[in-house]
Amino acid sequence: MKGNITVSEGALAAILGLAAHEVPGVLGMSPAGIRDSISRILGRSEASEGVTVKPDPAAPGKYQADLYVVVAFGSRIPTIVDGIAERVQWAAKSLAGAQLSSIRIHVVGVSRG
Repeated sequence: MKGNITVSEGALAAILGLAAHEVPGVLGMSPAGIRDSISRILGRSEASEGVTVKPDPAAPGKYQADLYVVVAFGSRIPTIVDGIAERVQWAAKSLAGAQLSSIRIHVVGVSRG
């Protein structure tokens, strides 16, 4: 059967957030905006928390992703960031059939996990 499959930006953000959580040294994600902050205050947490995905206007059919992560104290941040980028790129392509034109990883916190 042939047809079109559409993955929403929210679903893609959830996939990327779950993929980032699989990387050793990632303790969690930090709210990326007011929507995530309100959800956290209300006690709701989503897999897409700390991830924003939007279409890339310069590259039709591709997406830009921003991930806001908290890492474990004592971990090598460059190693963690490389792992996140690799895992997120794989998840976008393999699990959602999406291509990312850019992945920006923002380390917004360090904690003893």
